[in-house]
Amino acid sequence: MQQQKQPISIDLKQTTGIVCEECQNEVFVPGFFLRKVSKFLTGDSVDSLYPVQVMVCASCGHCNKEFLPLELQDHVDEPEA
Repeated sequence: MQQQKQPISIDLKQTTGIVCEECQNEVFVPGFFLRKVSKFLTGDSVDSLYPVQVMVCASCGHCNKEFLPLELQDHVDEPEA
């Protein structure tokens, strides 16, 4: 018989906040990168879209690098200084 995991109680005072790398805002909303997948990779008759969910700044729309999947970190343009 499989044991159920006990819920973890986290004290928010012991956590670290994350801010936008661009504007220092602390509020983020879900966003998506859309990746096109070739029909030759999937075996389907048409190309398809693959959504990759990330968090983006609610103020300026920037996506911190730490929110990106490792496979996309080198493919997304760096912000200009």
